[in-house]
Amino acid sequence: MPPIATLLTAVVVDPAALALVLGAGVAYGWGLRAARRNGEAWPLWRTLCFYALGILPYLVLACGFTGAYGSQLRWAFTLKIALMFFVVPLLAGLGRPLGLARAALGEGGRRRLDAVMGSRPMRVLGNAFVAPVIGLVLFATFLTPLLDVYRSNPIASGALSILVPLVGLILALPIVESDDFHRSSTFILLEFVYVFIELLADAVPGIALRLNATVLDGVTSWAPGSPAWFPTPLRDQQLAGDILWFIAEIVDLPLIILMFVRFSRNDRHEARSYDELSDEEMEALAEAHLRQRGD
Repeated sequence: MPPIATLLTAVVVDPAALALVLGAGVAYGWGLRAARRNGEAWPLWRTLCFYALGILPYLVLACGFTGAYGSQLRWAFTLKIALMFFVVPLLAGLGRPLGLARAALGEGGRRRLDAVMGSRPMRVLGNAFVAPVIGLVLFATFLTPLLDVYRSNPIASGALSILVPLVGLILALPIVESDDFHRSSTFILLEFVYVFIELLADAVPGIALRLNATVLDGVTSWAPGSPAWFPTPLRDQQLAGDILWFIAEIVDLPLIILMFVRFSRNDRHEARSYDELSDEEMEALAEAHLRQRGD
């Protein structure tokens, strides 16, 4: 394992990550200012979640030890990408960037935002039946020579630094901003069951990396001059598998809790909507339901 001094002091400049941090930080700050102009008081704790729990950890992952040694060590790269995909989006999502955008935008801007979020691509990505599959496919490529390409190619590495957290955030938004994604309680319950099963499957690539006795990406030796604390290439792959396995499993619990909260809120919303119906509206709704069953 690396010396503590190396863990704390290793730094690298990741232009792609810095561009994303700058863009996200400025956009959120503009939203805060615009919301205040519109008379909206945005909670301080949500702002802290976005910057302190979302932006800052992402910057540390991209430009700290995992960024500096990710091009060489499989376990460092896997730790970076797994946290960027599974954890950072959930924490940044607690800042409710969509809710802030609605508070900051005018009526026309809200309509355009709703149109984008209601588009078919966003509905597909925001569907809990699709989200776990994307994670499974992404990390299944770690079992191929693509893992070496991701680590050693600056363009591929930079693209992942941007795309992975953005896709992760899009997948997380329907859970952390459930008020903006209205679905029936029955549909959410089906999502809950499916995600419970599929999230367990996300650990499969980590298990395969850990248990495989051969180096899967084809790089079986270190470059001359590599630090003495580097593990063997096979042990490096096994450590990457341990990390991916652990993160994929441990993230299940908060996701399942958030989905349960989403289900509870949606169920209360549906119950309240039925309570607001008049007797005549309830009777008409019951008759329409009976006619549909009869057809």
